[in-house]
Amino acid sequence: MQSLHYKLVISLYRVFAITGLYIVLAGILAYDFLMGFYALSTSWAAPLILSAVDEKSLDFREKLVTSQQTIENLKVDSQKLQSGIDEMKKHRAALLALEPQLRGAITRERSHDGATGSQLAALDQQKQADNAKTQAVLGQLNELEANINRDLAAGLITKGDAASQLSALNQAKNAYTDSKIAEVLLTDNVLQKTTTGTLSLDVLQKQAELRSEAAQLDIAISVGEKQLQEESQQISRLRQAITAAKQNPYYLNTAGGPTLYFAFIPYDNQSRAVVGNPIYDCYLNMFLCRRVGNVGRIFTGEETAIHPIFKTNIRGFLIQMNLDHPESAKSKTVFLGGKPLLF
Repeated sequence: MQSLHYKLVISLYRVFAITGLYIVLAGILAYDFLMGFYALSTSWAAPLILSAVDEKSLDFREKLVTSQQTIENLKVDSQKLQSGIDEMKKHRAALLALEPQLRGAITRERSHDGATGSQLAALDQQKQADNAKTQAVLGQLNELEANINRDLAAGLITKGDAASQLSALNQAKNAYTDSKIAEVLLTDNVLQKTTTGTLSLDVLQKQAELRSEAAQLDIAISVGEKQLQEESQQISRLRQAITAAKQNPYYLNTAGGPTLYFAFIPYDNQSRAVVGNPIYDCYLNMFLCRRVGNVGRIFTGEETAIHPIFKTNIRGFLIQMNLDHPESAKSKTVFLGGKPLLF
């Protein structure tokens, strides 16, 4: 009985040992098959669950908000700039409207000065001749005044007559003085009419200032319009970038609406990433597969991920999955285009 017992134990030991060995060999073969399958397969994709609080999603939304705020700031600056340009154009138009009037006034003034200058010069000469004659007469008036004083002292005339005659003489002297003053003023007028005086220079200076201010406004308007064009182009570029960014999976996932499902596709498998291709989910990563949806949108931006089997870094892109069975989004892998092992 003891010998039989020993033989039974040894037989069972051999059975368990052989069974364990086959199980280990089967595991090794299954592992090798799994590694080989995923090394050769070009149809697998890794479902990816995106969250609104992921670092990439938060960073993306922050940049999007910053871009939108930049657009609003540029729009405000553009409105202010446009208002400034419109105001400068109105001011320039007003200045240019004054230019012909000022030029016409200068022409008329010069024409008038040319016509009256020679006349005033002739009158000035005549006035000088008249003053010379009056001065000769004043010499006689001085002798007459001396005679009046002698007659008054001799009692030949009354004081009233003497005062009346002396008053007439003083009036004549005052008239001569006024005539001399008028001749001096006439000389000044002749100088102004026949030469370029300070008043003319002031008018010419104002004309030059008007032209200079108009030229400065032209430069400012040109610079402002160029800046306005650049800001408009920048707004257009930002809007295009935002429109493109809104097609990003990180934005679509956080923009509200129905739940969206995504999957990572390595570049080696991109031939199966075709819109409308069926998507299959399998048990044990490759067996007993069922169709769970189809390929929706394809995103061209490059992404990096960890290989679900080999645990290595791989490069690829994302696709949107239209799933009839949302639980498949939690699977390790899904397959595009068909079942991987025909069952």
